[in-house]
Amino acid sequence: MNHSALIYSHSVSPRLQYVVDFLEQYFGLSFRIIYDEEKYVTAADTCKINYGYHRLAEGEIFIHSHVLLFESFIRQVKVECFERNGYKAFFKNEGDVGFDIFAAIFYLITRYEEYLPHKKDSYGRYDHTNSIAFRENFLHLPLVNIWLEDFRKLLGARNSAFLKPAARFNFVPTYDIDMAWVYRNKGFKRNVAGSLLLLLKGRFGKMFHRIKVARGKAKDPYDAYDWMDELHQEFRLRPLFFFLVAKEIGKYDKNIDTSHPELRKLIQDIAGKYETGLHPSWASGDHPSLLNREKMTLERITGKKISVSRQHYIRFHLPVTYQRLLANGITDDFSMGYGTINGFRASLATPFFWYDLKLEEKTSLRVHPFCFMDANAHYEQKLSAEAAFEELMHYYKIVKEVHGTLITIWHNSFLGTAPEFEGWREAYRKFVAAAGRE
Repeated sequence: MNHSALIYSHSVSPRLQYVVDFLEQYFGLSFRIIYDEEKYVTAADTCKINYGYHRLAEGEIFIHSHVLLFESFIRQVKVECFERNGYKAFFKNEGDVGFDIFAAIFYLITRYEEYLPHKKDSYGRYDHTNSIAFRENFLHLPLVNIWLEDFRKLLGARNSAFLKPAARFNFVPTYDIDMAWVYRNKGFKRNVAGSLLLLLKGRFGKMFHRIKVARGKAKDPYDAYDWMDELHQEFRLRPLFFFLVAKEIGKYDKNIDTSHPELRKLIQDIAGKYETGLHPSWASGDHPSLLNREKMTLERITGKKISVSRQHYIRFHLPVTYQRLLANGITDDFSMGYGTINGFRASLATPFFWYDLKLEEKTSLRVHPFCFMDANAHYEQKLSAEAAFEELMHYYKIVKEVHGTLITIWHNSFLGTAPEFEGWREAYRKFVAAAGRE
């Protein structure tokens, strides 16, 4: 990596270093920090960034620094948004960028606001309505990427190497297998109880269909695996599958027992073709020891080391959940998004390393943000399949524009033949035909 930009700062803090590391990752070029004012002024570098309090050198990019990156504690930070280049920004100042882009990036991607006192949603998670992205109406945008693409122009005017994006648009389809089948392999008791419940509700057609599936006379409505596989092969996709392997059935953990040979075969077949990760159960959030047990179970079934995860129900709390993942050998997590609304929780469409605000250090956990989940679109936003397709296309276009990574979450239930999800697999195929050809 060639040295391409020089940053002056009166001091180097862990937070500033983290942002600079992120810039290096994003632009694929190096940034050197210097805190000697005289050496900075006399340096021969053509691309200089002054992250200070007053201008120092001719031709430099001056960013008037906010105090946030030089603190080592968490506090209520005054955040006031304003319009810049057609998009929201905050930490306004008189510098060449118009705001402290470094501090603003840090605030968003560390999820600083989630460490502050906040309202919980009905599942006990951080409520998206607390977030500045929701309140200021930029949740639907990868705002950090947009800022950095504008910043690229300033950098490129001083060093043309910055004009070439380091990354290309990438579409990563992911799937959560919470419930491998809705009727099949559920066992005699669960199927009898389920059939009786349908009978009492007067849903006779569904009851008879359940009985046929349980007897092996019809295909399970959630069995979409052959269809999904054909889709992946046709568009040469490299999906990720996350399996729930909960030890006990509970209100939120309803998959089939991992001892069942058909579930084990399904997991092994998929793991033989595609990357497979753990879907830590709801119960593991209350009983941390379950995380390692579930990880070991999935490793025994697949015969592979498991280092990728996504929280079931997107249930995570910072910093505790991420600290637990690291302690259990997880290197990559795909939970950064909301379980109540689609959009960019960290205002970013690029993988990044998590910064632990409690310990004030950059960690080795790589976070992969998602922006769309079928369940959010259907259950929370009440969208039709057609409207969900339009939402997907919005994310595709904006992420492609900023050379980002588009990560979507789908469930096998939406892609099967269940009548309540009619039209959803067609909408997904239509979307993949657009995004998957890149």
